[in-house]
Amino acid sequence: MSSDGLSELWDRLFGAQPDPPAMLVLVTGLVALAVVLTRVPWRIGRNAITIAHEGGHALLALLTGRRLQGIRLHSDTSGLTVSSGKPTGPGMVLTLLAGYLAPSLIGLGGAWLLGGNRITLLLWVAVALLLAMLVMIRNVYGIISIVVTTAVVLGVSWKTSPQVQAAFAYTGVWFLLLGGVRPVGEMQTQRRRGQLSQSDADQLAWLTGVPGLVWVGFFGVVNLIVLLAGAALLAGPHLDGVSLPG
Repeated sequence: MSSDGLSELWDRLFGAQPDPPAMLVLVTGLVALAVVLTRVPWRIGRNAITIAHEGGHALLALLTGRRLQGIRLHSDTSGLTVSSGKPTGPGMVLTLLAGYLAPSLIGLGGAWLLGGNRITLLLWVAVALLLAMLVMIRNVYGIISIVVTTAVVLGVSWKTSPQVQAAFAYTGVWFLLLGGVRPVGEMQTQRRRGQLSQSDADQLAWLTGVPGLVWVGFFGVVNLIVLLAGAALLAGPHLDGVSLPG
């Protein structure tokens, strides 16, 4: 590739895009909220939350020195990340903590990039993370999920207009921020019904002696705080200069 081509690619990747209309930020947030709150769209969209959840487990396992053996994604939107190492201690605790926090925290990172109008960079970072995760997938459904998701994000980033990219990126980030909250409630509902005895919260309770319900509350509070912070990053630039009546 020529130096001009590299320069153009660099500018495209790291350059700031124009501010999207405030209405786009609002509408994409409402679309993401509708997906989170409605049964069938949530059932489909939840696959993205599972990818982020298991990716969080995998990343913290690696960062804490555990050996990552593989990740499985299932058609019922559940997932499993297997790592080996010491079965107790801070490494295992942090690995378990990461799952339910990961979608919201990834959404917060995305909101930070969008706050700087780095829409293309956000999409390419998403592609890089998905490809890195693909290496560790150990079942067919998981491979298909990652490949399809990667193809969609790459196609949007490479083939569509800046307006479409902005709408896609804002919807995705809003969905991670909002969608990170709902699984915590779902987990507690299943725990209360006795359907999920080995949840992340229950495993953390066994490791730390802190009741599982406390961990559920921790996940919920952190994700709500992250949602508010992410919303401020997404909406903040569009509120600058807006004057209130009177």
